[in-house]
Amino acid sequence: MKAQQLAVSGVGIAVALLLAPPAMAQGSRPHPQITITNQRAVPLSNFAIATPGDQPRLVAKLAKPLAPGKSVSLRLNKPQGCAYTVQARFEDEAESDADMDLCKDRVIRLTE
Repeated sequence: MKAQQLAVSGVGIAVALLLAPPAMAQGSRPHPQITITNQRAVPLSNFAIATPGDQPRLVAKLAKPLAPGKSVSLRLNKPQGCAYTVQARFEDEAESDADMDLCKDRVIRLTE
């Protein structure tokens, strides 16, 4: 799998995106489930996936904090299209914000 890094504001957090195999990337619908992995040394306190635009619609949200080194799968609620905005916030107040193509990206690794 190919990995992609996105720079994040503030303390140098990166969101690493593992891309789906080409056969899966060709669809116009995202995978119904996205895996989030917290590879930072602090808990992930908030995580949300929403549609882009002026009136975003929440399609997935972290139910409880995610401990360092742990992973969780989030089910997408009525996903439409491929473009989404991902927002993460950690207990140390570090934040991450990225636009993603969830038709290609199925795994999100949050790293230092």
